[in-house]
Amino acid sequence: MSKTISKNVLHFSHDNRVLGSFYGTDNGPTVVIFSGIHGNEKAGVHAAQLVIDKIKRDNVRFIGNLHIILGNINALNKGIRFEDKDLNRVWRNSDIDNLRNETTHKNLESREQKDIFLIIQEILKEPGPFYFLDLHTTSASSVPFITISDSLNNRKFSANFPIPVVLGIEEYLDGPLLTFINEYGHIALGFEGGAHHDESSIVSSEAFIWKALVHSKCVAASNIPGYLHYENVLKNLGCEYQFFEIKYRYQVSEKEHFEMLKGFENFEPISKNQTLALSDGVEIYAPDGGRIFMPLYQKLGEDGFFILNKISRFWLGASLTLRKLKINHVLRLIPGVKKDPDNNYTLIVDPRIARFMTKQIFHLFGYRQQILKDDKLHYIKRDRKLTEL
Repeated sequence: MSKTISKNVLHFSHDNRVLGSFYGTDNGPTVVIFSGIHGNEKAGVHAAQLVIDKIKRDNVRFIGNLHIILGNINALNKGIRFEDKDLNRVWRNSDIDNLRNETTHKNLESREQKDIFLIIQEILKEPGPFYFLDLHTTSASSVPFITISDSLNNRKFSANFPIPVVLGIEEYLDGPLLTFINEYGHIALGFEGGAHHDESSIVSSEAFIWKALVHSKCVAASNIPGYLHYENVLKNLGCEYQFFEIKYRYQVSEKEHFEMLKGFENFEPISKNQTLALSDGVEIYAPDGGRIFMPLYQKLGEDGFFILNKISRFWLGASLTLRKLKINHVLRLIPGVKKDPDNNYTLIVDPRIARFMTKQIFHLFGYRQQILKDDKLHYIKRDRKLTEL
């Protein structure tokens, strides 16, 4: 049986949001690690502190720079997911515009967000390139996995880790931090280390940090005493580097009493019409078969569960080829499809005209559906040139 994380209360100050910053001498890449964006997910914070302690103890020499940033400090100190707003659902451009203009904080998370945003802006003055990593855990039992927006740079970097990768979560979540960062062209990976209170989640998160530092070329493996151990932590899990995408999300309404049936684990196969949960006492059935993903076993949260499909190697290869050829402009030749005049990375699709166009075709070219606006579908391209935040 897995050991649980100690329930000792952590206490952090807003004056010490940056847990640690370490600088190299060779103008190498910058790695930015977020932990505790959700205050009930403390494994990443523990792992980050272990990394900081080892860096100081072993005088680990850096090629590039590393910054480790705390997320929702108020929620971390209280051991709750969030106070007023989910800090991982407020990173839309409209939210940032409000942050720039506000003189007083609307809620507790608004203060946390503004602090983080200002720190990111300051870090981006460094030479780069930049790697943004967000450490999380899940309410269900789980092997570690990675979530990414489907850019080729994100795919390439995620290939360094022998664990599952989930694409397209930004199509179902509104305002995640990493999606916001990715839209400015930076590499951004979410790492889910395991269950919230499982000590192995700390172990896997620490190993992920060290591997990310090495594969980003921020630190040479030879400069990390005992690096082979960290290399083997994820390798010995017996997972496979393979891709999944979300095909269904069950959204929990504001006043709904949602209860997930006990015992589901991430990536567990499920069948169509299988009973998965209860909504106000009424059974919820799986609309399709696949793999269960992120079943909700905590009080706060809008996502009851997701259903995944495994992505074939053929699809991945075809997508890679089409995107490298940079022929996505051909989509605009199709009746009912046009470029957004205000955004070079967005296609606007009239579903009444382009009714034969499927979401999978846009996915092949690197576009993911973001919003339905004025009866039009907006597909946003994930491969970006670098722009200023």
